[in-house]
Amino acid sequence: MLHIAVCDDEKDAIQIHKKITEDCLKQCKSAGKITAYTVSDHLLCDITEDGFFFDLILLDIEMPGCGGMELAEKIRPYLPNVKIIFITSHMEYAIDAFELSVFRYVPKNDINRRLPAAVWDAIRLLELEEGKTYTIQTSSRLERIPCKEIYYIERDGKNARITYAGGVSKVRKSLQQVYEELGTEEFIFTDRGCIVNLIHIMQVKNGMAVLKNGASLPISRSHLQDVKAQINDYWGTHI
Repeated sequence: MLHIAVCDDEKDAIQIHKKITEDCLKQCKSAGKITAYTVSDHLLCDITEDGFFFDLILLDIEMPGCGGMELAEKIRPYLPNVKIIFITSHMEYAIDAFELSVFRYVPKNDINRRLPAAVWDAIRLLELEEGKTYTIQTSSRLERIPCKEIYYIERDGKNARITYAGGVSKVRKSLQQVYEELGTEEFIFTDRGCIVNLIHIMQVKNGMAVLKNGASLPISRSHLQDVKAQINDYWGTHI
């Protein structure tokens, strides 16, 4: 079951956003629990003090007290993998939202068209991330790494070196073998010697993919347009 929060200081907006989210869950045939907040500080308290967990948060930027930008920054250490959809009437916030690695930015003047697409994509991505693992098996060990925790995989001699949230592991296989075994669309080649997990890319800058863990990985010229296109498929359009 997906745990979703909707936070907006306007009650009418809460109802609209909640109804759109409910419809998307039905269309995706996904189970979900939606919790609504009209006070941002209450959401912040539930997460930071009471340990509430959310997979997805629909968050208004302009709110009394703790605004959406500040709230997103404060909850990141507690929910590092949460998907956040910002909803706002001010276009200039989109750049800051991008820097916060927010999943999607939705302008209020196009809410009925843009929000359903954003929620749908977030649900799809959450389901894609959930439960899949990559298994490394040798005569002496068996290791299962959650695919959503893998940042990138590099060629290391005759090995593939996997960097993930729990550390680094090596498997004596080619990158192509590992890529085929992963079998999920979020993993792409950024050059001949590196596979990157799209869900961890924060931005593409100066021919480099900047990841959530701080790593910067080169993208070859031949892969650059494909990388950008696939990022857009996952993030949609921020502005």
